[in-house]
Amino acid sequence: MTKTFIAEATCAAALGAVLSMQAWGETPAQSAAVAVNPLRTAYFGDLHLHTTYSLDAWIFFGTRVVPDDAYRFAKGETVQYLGQPVQRRQPLDFLAVTDHAENIGVMNELDDPNSAISHSDLGKSFAQALAPYTQPDGSRNRLSQLHTGLPEMVWKFLEAGFAGRSRIPEALQGSSAPAWQREIEAANRNYQPGRFTTFIAYEWSSTPNGRNLHRNVIFRGDKAPSPFTALDSQKPEDLWAWLEQIRKEGYEALAIPHNPNFSSGLMYDWVDSEGRPIDEAYAEHRALNEPLNEIGQVKGVSETYPLLSPEDELANFEILADPRVKGSQAGSYLRDALGRGLVLQRLVGANPYKFGFVGASDLHSGLSVSAQADYGGSQGVVNLGGGQPTAQEVATLVGAGNSDLQFDLKTSSGKLTGVWAESNTRESIYEALRRRETFATSGTELKFRFFGGWELDTRLLHHKDWVAAAYAHGVPMGSDLPAKPASAKAPRFAVWAVKDPNSGNLDRLQVIKVWEAGGQQHENVFDVAWAGQRKSDPKTGKLPPVGDTVDLEAGTYTNTIGAAELQAVWQDPHFDPRQSAAYYLRALEIPTPRWSTLLAIHHHLPLPKDVPATEQQRGWSSPIWYSSPGQPVGK
Repeated sequence: MTKTFIAEATCAAALGAVLSMQAWGETPAQSAAVAVNPLRTAYFGDLHLHTTYSLDAWIFFGTRVVPDDAYRFAKGETVQYLGQPVQRRQPLDFLAVTDHAENIGVMNELDDPNSAISHSDLGKSFAQALAPYTQPDGSRNRLSQLHTGLPEMVWKFLEAGFAGRSRIPEALQGSSAPAWQREIEAANRNYQPGRFTTFIAYEWSSTPNGRNLHRNVIFRGDKAPSPFTALDSQKPEDLWAWLEQIRKEGYEALAIPHNPNFSSGLMYDWVDSEGRPIDEAYAEHRALNEPLNEIGQVKGVSETYPLLSPEDELANFEILADPRVKGSQAGSYLRDALGRGLVLQRLVGANPYKFGFVGASDLHSGLSVSAQADYGGSQGVVNLGGGQPTAQEVATLVGAGNSDLQFDLKTSSGKLTGVWAESNTRESIYEALRRRETFATSGTELKFRFFGGWELDTRLLHHKDWVAAAYAHGVPMGSDLPAKPASAKAPRFAVWAVKDPNSGNLDRLQVIKVWEAGGQQHENVFDVAWAGQRKSDPKTGKLPPVGDTVDLEAGTYTNTIGAAELQAVWQDPHFDPRQSAAYYLRALEIPTPRWSTLLAIHHHLPLPKDVPATEQQRGWSSPIWYSSPGQPVGK
């Protein structure tokens, strides 16, 4: 992606519907400096990005992008990347740089020949080991790394760092404190209230026995203490205790787990880090400190797994499953966790897995990209966020003869977090994160609302002021339904979505219900609004596919199918007041070309066989919860 961008491989039609200004969230009252909308505006951002200060970003990819450049790129400014100007296709509204806290900003000091680590034995060994893979511009030749393998000492160094065993001598760890201070200063320097929001943040990289338990820690304000790292403890409980301690000192922060699909079932287990059954105290601490979970990023989508959701024909979306786990992958996906949380709520009196959804990139180039046409494959087969891959690189990638490259091929473009907030400020967006009024998308900026209530008008969405009425008489995504009135039969949900003007039309809106009955978790998928005149199969209840306009020779599609806007008020037809439940919205676009298809077409190569040629981009709202009588609400 250069300053002139990759040529557009998609066709985007103008919106064909007139939308209420309140639904768009674009009638804000004006203050002196910052636009404020009491009905809340949708803002899009990335809460998970790495720069040269991350150990693996520097080692694997030779990333030299510093936090300042990461923020400038996200704001839509032109930055230099590997000797060429690059610019994001569409600016983000907010960004958190989340470099790994473990030995942050130490190894990249090797770029300075006068640094202490450059003169150390460790530094000299590293420079010698990485020399065969380093290009004149400082980037690493990822293909050579995969074919010949990095030296064993490099792998052991990385594994030790993320397993809580630092291999950097204490005398050389002094770079971390000034690097963290530079992270803080860059976030504050690039914060533009009302225009672009930055968050001081880092990644806690606990990886016990190679299982991913990583969390991104997001701070609310303009100051932050020294990070609590995996070198301090590998246990999430200790991270939560630290977060609760620093709150007493005036630092507000939350943690966001990511990539549960590579946790081997540990992320959403039935037991704590010591193997003890989860109790009420554990559940309350986790819910307090982790109100959000990452549903997708480049290393896969963690909504659900086909074996966990066999009746969901759309469950097999960008699955990149943990190869160490055979079978259902239970404990590693968010929908399964929602059900486990409802079971635990009945058993122990609190729900540890009561979280909203966010999306992110986890890119290690320092440049956050989310469009299919701007993604080049995993963590470094090409230089993500800048530059076209060579024909040789693409040919090797799409051939997928190498198992590591096959992993790269199965990765996906960066995801996005959407928040409904009163203004584009740290305070407003952070509060939206805290109350879980968030949604995630697979990379497009489609917008959607999701409200629940007992007495929502069935014609609510026909009223000009429907958003205000929905807030007044219901609750938004991320909330608890109030106690059921005696007169109400079942909750109603208002769903509304509008397409991204630069992406595909909408196919359908679905409500996913997860509930607990008799100590067991269950789920169902309901089609509640869809484009065209399709009718559900009377035997299966399934809705026919929307169709497919993708031209696999040109890498284009047309918006001659689907809808620009979809909406409905839906009532749960199987509601049982004795069963606690969680509901969330899933919005799907029509099929469009996958990034791997666009790369292959661009280089006149055969389409890769091991991944789909097309996919349906989508979004997920945070859930709305119902607690049966006698069950605690808000825990």
